[in-house]
Amino acid sequence: MVLKNGSKILGTITASRDGQLKIETDFAGTLMIPLDQVQSMRTAEPVVIKLADDEVISGQPLQVEDDKLVVSTPAEPARTYAVDDLLLVNPEPWELGIGHKWTGLVSFAMTMQRGNTDTDELDYKLETVWRGQQDRYTLRLNGELDEADGQKNADNWMAQGKYDYFVSDRTYYGFSALAEHDKFTDLDLRYVLGPYIGRQFYDDPVFTLAGELGLSYVDEDYIVAEDDHYVAAAWEFRASSNYLGGDSRLYVENNGLWDLEETSDYIVNTTFGLSFPLLWSLEAAAEILLEYDAGAVAGVDKLDETYSFRIG
Repeated sequence: MVLKNGSKILGTITASRDGQLKIETDFAGTLMIPLDQVQSMRTAEPVVIKLADDEVISGQPLQVEDDKLVVSTPAEPARTYAVDDLLLVNPEPWELGIGHKWTGLVSFAMTMQRGNTDTDELDYKLETVWRGQQDRYTLRLNGELDEADGQKNADNWMAQGKYDYFVSDRTYYGFSALAEHDKFTDLDLRYVLGPYIGRQFYDDPVFTLAGELGLSYVDEDYIVAEDDHYVAAAWEFRASSNYLGGDSRLYVENNGLWDLEETSDYIVNTTFGLSFPLLWSLEAAAEILLEYDAGAVAGVDKLDETYSFRIG
């Protein structure tokens, strides 16, 4: 590979996506090279190429000459494309419309204290995603169980299922179903149902940002207070960055509901976190969770703060 600045790189190209070539080298490990910085290159082994128009070409080397992607097949002469038309190299099966890619995370945070006050705390979090070429399924579950001297002082959980359908590489429509319980804020059950539109604004490891905006029907059943139901504006934003290096990840997650009937009532949940890898695919993370409910029932704090260190 020859770059536009004259540098030469020898290695093995393992993938290309989001305008970046991934190349394994003996001298510098894994490198990510922007496609627009490549002047020329040629692989010794054949690869699978997916172009921006969804054409898939296999069984030929990856070749760039004079800042142009050169594609040739036994049945026709060589064709040239702008390097920006190279969408994927060696795509995964789901990126070719074959099945779904599964990713998941399960983590726990536990505290046990014995002495003047006996304290037991358990936080749990699960997220699993199945991603296909045009759709995505997401399941989430998290909760908290705390006791002090044998008496519960926290008992809450949230479960959510989502379905997304991609109309382009970055834009999608979806539907969410969520259920939530929090005994010590008088909430027996809140369920939220509604559609939304979402977009993946940035998808670079240095900075990723995705956002969703929609309408939801909200039904709230309280243990003591009067039950309620309303239509709300709903949103969710997620951002992350590997700027600190070392495979660590800074992330911020924000979601909320805004009652369109009683506009002074809204719910905003924000998570700030730093995760880093351990051994055997384990991950550790330090998190701050801020949950604000402007319409909290009488006698319940509007802001709930949780600080945790989890492993999963």
